[in-house]
Amino acid sequence: MNFQKRKQIILDKLNTVGEVDVKLIAAELDISEITIRRDLNQMAGDGLLYRTHGGAMKVNPFEVPHEFVNKAAKNVEAKDKICRAAAEQINHGDIIFMDCGSTVFRLCQFIKGKKIKVITNSIPVVYELQNSLVSLNIIGGEFNAERQAVHGSIANEHIARYKANKAFLGVDGISRNGLFANSELEAEITQAFASHSAKTYLLCDDSKIGKESYLRFGELNLINSIITNSKSDELAFFRKKGVEVIDV
Repeated sequence: MNFQKRKQIILDKLNTVGEVDVKLIAAELDISEITIRRDLNQMAGDGLLYRTHGGAMKVNPFEVPHEFVNKAAKNVEAKDKICRAAAEQINHGDIIFMDCGSTVFRLCQFIKGKKIKVITNSIPVVYELQNSLVSLNIIGGEFNAERQAVHGSIANEHIARYKANKAFLGVDGISRNGLFANSELEAEITQAFASHSAKTYLLCDDSKIGKESYLRFGELNLINSIITNSKSDELAFFRKKGVEVIDV
């Protein structure tokens, strides 16, 4: 059984009973305790659980909601490669926008030691970066419980007051026809971030490349760079349109 399958079993058990014991889960999965400890340590480092002396506990639902954590855990290996590459683009002193995408959320673990300012509409990003070297600016507006984020006209007005060096954003799909979102609210906030940033990076795993969803909201020139693990033929078209592609 590979790590991804073990991780999902551990997450399911945490979601059901709230905690796991190293000895019990090792016996259940028929693997060594050393392997389970390594798995739990890696998952704790990724913000998916809290490590305890004999096992692990689920993340406090008042901090990072479990539904969001599980979404962030999808395609985790690819997302972490993308976010490591994104973190390399960030320098001490930068002012950056971060949206509420699950891939962008995973960037948090790689920037906690950077002296930067983050402006975000994402509640999980705020909780993940508190007590780090990062200075936080929380966007105001209407709270969306499902997305664990702030949206709306007030949020867009808040963003317009600031200028960032860089924006790190996600979309529901990107193709040669443009950028796509599943809601108007998310489309509006993505446009606001991109419009007030000197450089905009799109963080996309291969499931988003070539995908077209509910709402086409922007042209490719809204972004400057894509960081992706995709090998799609679409990337050559993006390059021709002047979009930098950073492969991971």
